Amino acid sequence: MIKVIIERTVAPDLEPNYKDTILSTLKAVLEAPGYVSSESLTDLHNSKHKVIITKWTSLAAWEAWHRSEARKTAVSSISLLLEEPEKITVLEAH
Repeated sequence: MIKVIIERTVAPDLEPNYKDTILSTLKAVLEAPGYVSSESLTDLHNSKHKVIITKWTSLAAWEAWHRSEARKTAVSSISLLLEEPEKITVLEAH
C-alpha cells in the first residue's frame, strides 16, 4: 500500500468552483484499478490550501492513474483554478 498526498492552492475567490470541479475527479478515480480510498482536507488556517490523501494498492496502480487520460482531463479543469501547480508526494509505510 502507498499513500499519495496532493497539495493544491486555490486562487482567490475560486474555492466554490474548486469544490464543484473536484467532484468530477472523485468520480473518475473511483474507477481506477488499485484505488483504495481518499480524503479531501482544507487547511484550517488557510482555506485556499487543499490537501488530498489517496491510498493505492501499489505504486504501479498510482502511476497508471497519474498517467491516465481520465486524470489528465480532470486535472486540466482543476489546474485553471490554482495559484501554482499541484505538489504530489508519494509515501510508503515501513
